[in-house]
Amino acid sequence: MTERSNREWIHDLKSEGLEQEAALEDLRAKITSSLPYALSKWLSPSDPQFSDFAEEVAQDTLVRVLANLDSFEGRSKFTTWVYKISVRIALTELRRKRWRDVSLDEMLEGEEGEPRSWLLADPHAGPDQIAEQEDMLARVQRIILEELTDKQRQAIVASRIRGVPMEEVANKMGMNRNAFYKLVHDARLRMKKRLAEEGLTPEDVLESFESE
Repeated sequence: MTERSNREWIHDLKSEGLEQEAALEDLRAKITSSLPYALSKWLSPSDPQFSDFAEEVAQDTLVRVLANLDSFEGRSKFTTWVYKISVRIALTELRRKRWRDVSLDEMLEGEEGEPRSWLLADPHAGPDQIAEQEDMLARVQRIILEELTDKQRQAIVASRIRGVPMEEVANKMGMNRNAFYKLVHDARLRMKKRLAEEGLTPEDVLESFESE
């Protein structure tokens, strides 16, 4: 495996033919060798699927790197920049895999009547702050249930509160990306308007959960 400076990596990857192929192969090997440690908190290297997953991530990373070579500013080692891209790609894919076989009902499981589990009020806050948080969460939950359509509620709860990747929620709801983004956008506007009617802003909601 050839060691290269930042400038040499950029030059070789922008070249054509054997020079580029050699650089891509060296970079692929570096990526796959770095992933077992980088992903150990989320996926064990001993997992039978790890090798295939690492190879998939490496290939996706190479495509992303080639498309964004001009954005590399040289503030770090080129390989460090590449490793960060590979980890982001890997974690995104792991989140997708996590929800791939989960139904929409399971994504929304437990939403009714559990305001604290929805938005996670700070359990370490004092009694007065906890009471304020509980009140705010109850108001937000009521607004979501009363103001949004069923589809808007499903989209907001799953993607914004449960943290399910938007692509997975869209797939479960049978919607393309653009239609889903519009659904979420419209829901957020309705929420913002309703909050304003009740004398609240999104900042007021967030302020309730700031530590004193």
